[in-house]
Amino acid sequence: MVKEPARILIVGGGYVGMYTALRLQRKLKRGEAHVIVVDPEPYMTYQPFLPEAAAGSISPRHVVVPLRRTLSKCQVVIGEAMAIDHAKRTATVRTLATREDGTGALEVHYDELILAPGSISRTLPVPGLADYGIGFKTVEEAIGLRNHVLEQMDIASSTRDPAVRDAALTFVFVGGGYAGVEALAELENMARYAARYYHNIEPDDLKFILVEASGRILPEVGEEMGRYTLRALRGRNIDVRLDTRLESCADRIAVLSDGARFPTRTLVWTAGVKPHPILAATDLPLNERGRLKCAATLAVEGVEHAWAGGDAAAVPDLTAGEDGKECAPNAQHAVRQTKVLARNILAALRDQPLQEYKHKYVGSVASLGLHKGVAHVYGRKLKGYPAWFMHRAYHLSRVPTFNRKARVLAEWTLTGLFKREIVSLGSLENPRAEFELAADTGRRPDAS
Repeated sequence: MVKEPARILIVGGGYVGMYTALRLQRKLKRGEAHVIVVDPEPYMTYQPFLPEAAAGSISPRHVVVPLRRTLSKCQVVIGEAMAIDHAKRTATVRTLATREDGTGALEVHYDELILAPGSISRTLPVPGLADYGIGFKTVEEAIGLRNHVLEQMDIASSTRDPAVRDAALTFVFVGGGYAGVEALAELENMARYAARYYHNIEPDDLKFILVEASGRILPEVGEEMGRYTLRALRGRNIDVRLDTRLESCADRIAVLSDGARFPTRTLVWTAGVKPHPILAATDLPLNERGRLKCAATLAVEGVEHAWAGGDAAAVPDLTAGEDGKECAPNAQHAVRQTKVLARNILAALRDQPLQEYKHKYVGSVASLGLHKGVAHVYGRKLKGYPAWFMHRAYHLSRVPTFNRKARVLAEWTLTGLFKREIVSLGSLENPRAEFELAADTGRRPDAS
């Protein structure tokens, strides 16, 4: 009797989902298994490049990796997993066609489940945040923010109202972790450069404010390098406020816990992430933070045929030397976990012993704008140009596929030879506005 191929369902096409699927399609024998990848987007976003994409150093299309082309031997389903019943080995998936054909969500059956949906922005009930806040987790948000910043400079250049000008040139970033600091540093660098092309805007007219609730920024690079980053940002006339929270941003006025008030048309929220909602819509065990309880083998504890990695998984850190310590939910662990995850899936299919995930965190690198950076790697501390170069070299080596590596390297080379691009393509966010205006529908393009 011919054995039916096992059905492996991977929920999420990010770091863990895409890399695991890529390894499986290379290692699986013909007819051994059928891999299904479900993700709302047809691409994987390499998030460390988002700040550079926002600053115009990298084209947006080179920050993403197309899933269908990369995972040519897998079935890629563009849709969102709404619920998972692991007891019945089924996942409820809503696709783009769900509303169109009226047949309802798909029921996807599987034998092995890999949960890797990543995380979403962690927001707080701050008045006005839902109305005026801008996130920074997707390539769409990064490019939208770049367009928005340049549009604000256009507004400031043409307005006759000093209050409007001041608000347009004030940029508030909330969150002093990687996303917040790198996004702020790259965009500040880009915006002050762009100011030279405006006849009535000087670089010092732009006001950048970083708000962090704790007493330090960039904790990932260590305390000493964090202090250096703080000095470097303040030396660039960036107002960094520690031990400060955003109390409100209603009516486009950022009100801080220290009493400061900043009229602003730009508020970027990067204050942490939380587990993806799909985890709560499963019958799998979660810890107190809403992440899946996993063993060191990356198998979900207490159940069979369920696996997880990355932000979704609470994986014990075997290198920490203390009980209860978990691997940090970052890209360094996520990419390395995929090797063990793919190997253990194959081992489970072939009745072989499983391997435990063990990796000692080697450090971090961060970009602070063009030719500026900070790094703490293997105990060595670097800053300035060497750290920036290490940041680029490391992430160039990690971005998936040779195609993307070559394109990113070519763009960096061209950027070094020619001037920065400072064009805003804000109309991309509302592409039908011009046609609607021509068709005299009575509707007008949305104001910035």
